[in-house]
Amino acid sequence: MIKKISLFMLIVILTLSLFGCSDSGSANNEASSGKPVTWRITHEEVVGSVQDVYANKFKELIEEKSAGKIKVEVYPVGQLGDGVTQVELLQDGGVDFAINNPGAVATIIPENQVFSLQFLLSDDMNVNQKVMTEGAAKDELNNIYLKKGIKVLDWFTEGFQMWTGNKPLTSIDDFKGFKIRTMASPMISAGYEAYGANPTPIPYMEVYSSLQLNMIDGQVNPIFAIEEMKFYEVQKYLMMSKQNTFVGTFCVNPDFWDTLGDSDKEMVESIVPELNKYIFEVQENLNTERLEKIKEINDIKIVDLSDGERASFKEASIPVRDVYVNEVGEKGKKILDLLIKDVEKFENEK
Repeated sequence: MIKKISLFMLIVILTLSLFGCSDSGSANNEASSGKPVTWRITHEEVVGSVQDVYANKFKELIEEKSAGKIKVEVYPVGQLGDGVTQVELLQDGGVDFAINNPGAVATIIPENQVFSLQFLLSDDMNVNQKVMTEGAAKDELNNIYLKKGIKVLDWFTEGFQMWTGNKPLTSIDDFKGFKIRTMASPMISAGYEAYGANPTPIPYMEVYSSLQLNMIDGQVNPIFAIEEMKFYEVQKYLMMSKQNTFVGTFCVNPDFWDTLGDSDKEMVESIVPELNKYIFEVQENLNTERLEKIKEINDIKIVDLSDGERASFKEASIPVRDVYVNEVGEKGKKILDLLIKDVEKFENEK
């Protein structure tokens, strides 16, 4: 109840602020009074992250293409709450656009937990980009999102997820009783429980201190996040595991979208392919550069999993696909089957 009241108050404040700084009453968001219209976009990462770069590129392109008639305000994680709160804000119209990941939306759209399944996507990031932009699975998910009050405009990858730990993690036995920080997603938890680990959901901004105080033994994130949050300072090993990719979604509130004029919709839709191509290059460069930075300033041991080691983890992860289907149902099975076919299709096209 308290959370709902706080969310309501936050929406009221944002709405009053919006009317105070821009002419947002026009149904097609054209600033007839000459004042710029303000669009708000929120994301669940810190400043300088992949999502932050995406949001600010969106801001740059919109303000440029609208010739200053539209101003975009970017809110990183913490300013308007955590990832789950930001999803609720998007649904309720407190913000217009949002960038989130399937983990933050898992309780609303359990079908998207398919991206939490380990060793399902390709270990070739170019293949994964095609799965996100051209695959059939994401089309099915888009329909489900829309029914839940979220319109997805773009799917993109933020890089491979990697494990860090206070010991090397190269076999199933290494995970026995291992306390690994995960997002609050049932399917992510099931994936690590399959290895015998103890998945421990902790808010993103509390992970460093939890590692430092030995409340948890390790965590999982893309390399850029491991570097920018300085997790390498309180961990001894970084495993190049590539068990799955961190997926981002660029979304809009459907009611807000419907108020836009055709020209504004076309403007947004026209820049999405540019944003997707741009952020793919950004995440690739960012993850590579930040791995080198970690190596330069810290003596954390980098562990490259062999093909055999990855194969053993993949074998252990397969039963979790049944857990996903049992939890989500026939819609989930259809999406899982489509995703497997998408990966095979684009792998064969290499």
